[in-house]
Amino acid sequence: MQVFRAGVLLAAMAMVPDTALAQSSNPFSGLFGGRSEPEGAVSLNWQIAGRDDALDRSLRNTSLIAGALREDRATGQDILAAARADYARLLGALYDLGYYDSVVNITLDGTEAAAIAPLDAPAEVRQVVIAVEPGRQFTFSRAAIAPLAPGTRADDDYAPGRMAGTGIIRGAATQAVRDWRDHGHAKADVAGQQIIADHPSHGVDSQIALDPGPVVTFGPLHVSGNERLIERRLRKIAGYPEGARFDPEDLDTVRKRLRRTGIFSAITLTEAEVLNPDNSMNMDLTVIEQKPRRIGAGFEISNTEGIMLSAYWLHRNLRGGGERLRIDGAVSDIGARTSDADYNLGLRLERPATFHPDVTAYLATNLSRMREVDYDSDAVSLSFGANYIHSDRLTGDMALQYIAARVTDDTGQNDFRALALPSRLTFDARDEPTDAKKGYWLEGQITPFYGFGETGSGGQVIGEGRVYRSFGTDDRITLAGRLRAGTVLGSDIQDTPRDYLFYSGGGGTVRGQPYQSLGVEVIQGPDGPVKTGGMSITTLSAEIRWQVRERIGVVAFADAGQVWPDSSFGGDGGWQSGAGLGVRYATPIGPLRFDVAAPVGGDTGDGVQLYLGLGQAF
Repeated sequence: MQVFRAGVLLAAMAMVPDTALAQSSNPFSGLFGGRSEPEGAVSLNWQIAGRDDALDRSLRNTSLIAGALREDRATGQDILAAARADYARLLGALYDLGYYDSVVNITLDGTEAAAIAPLDAPAEVRQVVIAVEPGRQFTFSRAAIAPLAPGTRADDDYAPGRMAGTGIIRGAATQAVRDWRDHGHAKADVAGQQIIADHPSHGVDSQIALDPGPVVTFGPLHVSGNERLIERRLRKIAGYPEGARFDPEDLDTVRKRLRRTGIFSAITLTEAEVLNPDNSMNMDLTVIEQKPRRIGAGFEISNTEGIMLSAYWLHRNLRGGGERLRIDGAVSDIGARTSDADYNLGLRLERPATFHPDVTAYLATNLSRMREVDYDSDAVSLSFGANYIHSDRLTGDMALQYIAARVTDDTGQNDFRALALPSRLTFDARDEPTDAKKGYWLEGQITPFYGFGETGSGGQVIGEGRVYRSFGTDDRITLAGRLRAGTVLGSDIQDTPRDYLFYSGGGGTVRGQPYQSLGVEVIQGPDGPVKTGGMSITTLSAEIRWQVRERIGVVAFADAGQVWPDSSFGGDGGWQSGAGLGVRYATPIGPLRFDVAAPVGGDTGDGVQLYLGLGQAF
């Protein structure tokens, strides 16, 4: 009978040998109990000595036999092929955790798998036994690596007395090379290593020598693969730092800039194998362009606000310079109980790498026809602005905007015209934008505006923060909170464009309350006070999210909001609150959301509100 046993380790960075074969009798018979995992018609029985949960998980996740049975690939040929490969895979997993005295034994219906010739696979297999005797875990007797980059040190796990897994050794060498590359030494590499496992002492003597190589600068960039995008514009968008000292982060930035355009389906940056005489390094950029046009659609449903349907048409490279044209259309409040349908049409033309590789200039226009409970509005806006991506987390946006709106309410017809400078700064430290579990998100907006005619002048200020914390097994429980506050300064409420005023109620503010049900009544009309939005607002939301299964989650939430008639949160304002439960179903583009909510406080609504949409509420 053949048993696979770990041997003395004398290796380089590819330090895990495929197998070390020794002759032995079966050492596991009657030695320890196992755990059977029936997989259809085939029983898989694991027998792992000791009580190491990390090792147990690693071996089970590594096994090709377990994977084959989960996928219902249970023919004799499938199981034999998986078993023969599992010897090396399981030994590799054992080596990664520092077990170099291990013995692996795999039997198929009582016959050692390694003893069965590939062409003699049994017609069927009824029972598979994987028996593992890990032996004693090895520790480092010496863990030396040099020279290290200035200001860096070896990984804390790579030290005498610590577990001497091959993964730890590889990780220490990889990190040390990465540190040198971060210091401009693009060709840093492992120059040599001596790694010896001493079985009597169960110690590993590990010595790794590094060769930093010279300081490297970025050489010429060679471009290929672009078809519709003009090469001059491609280079401008990439912002490749030719002549600068080598920095891997600069290469990541180049890739991100190119990906943001949406033009390419694949982007490859390759470093030249040989440096130029001046220690500069050429780079090869290869891109594959995807189809330039795209269409999409979305929807949301509420039992009181009705149905919202939206669609867009997108061209990613309009004139060969990476220009992005997007046309959006939406119809909302279809079948709403309290208002007629609203219509919105928007057009936005963007040009990346304007003035700077991280600045995108844009021209945008928007037409809207709103038929709300308390007013009708027909509006148009025209904006010219720029978006600046400072980093993955920090972005800014500023535009010069002209707005014109005709609003009809109980006071009659009012025309608003203003020139505005909307500005926004966003800091996004979430782990996942569409379904965050950790981190936070902050945004500040300020929109000074100058009114023409009867329109007042002033400024709108809005701040919002979101925070996420997760705990429990696999972070299945998430606590999420949102606080939003805004106010209008400088103008009187009757002279302020209605789009700058604040309402509360509905899916974006207080769920369970009717849409825009909370405002203020301070403007006098022919028949008494007229309801409008307020000059200040604060809303607060809290959620407990529980991921029940891989794709299904449940949510409990509570929202509250208050609106004031005066600037800076002054005057006698009204408030409302709501709470409810929801279900989330994970999709590749974000969770599908279904919420049921009801009023809790305030006098603005009664009855249950239903919401269906894509993505978390915040």
